[in-house]
Amino acid sequence: MDTPNESATLCRKAGYTFTFLSDPKGEGIRRYDLQHRTGSPDGKDIARPAEFLVDASGVVRWRNLTDDFRKRATPDDVLKAAQLLH
Repeated sequence: MDTPNESATLCRKAGYTFTFLSDPKGEGIRRYDLQHRTGSPDGKDIARPAEFLVDASGVVRWRNLTDDFRKRATPDDVLKAAQLLH
C-alpha cells in the first residue's frame, strides 16, 4: 500500500533494477485478500507478504501468505513448490 515514491525509494535503496508495482489505494491488495489491517509497527494497514506461482494461463498454482511482514517464503520454498507442479 506504499505510494509510487515510497516504492521507488525502496527499490533504489535495495539496488533492485526491476519495476515494483504500487497500490496506494489498496484496491488490488483487498481484491486478493492481502490486506493486513493495522499490520505495520505504527498501526497502519499494510499488504500481507505473499508469493505466488502463476502458470502460463494465469492460474495461481501455489501461494504463500503470512500475517507477519518479517516472514517470507525462501527461494528454496518457491523452487520446491515449482518442482512439485511438474
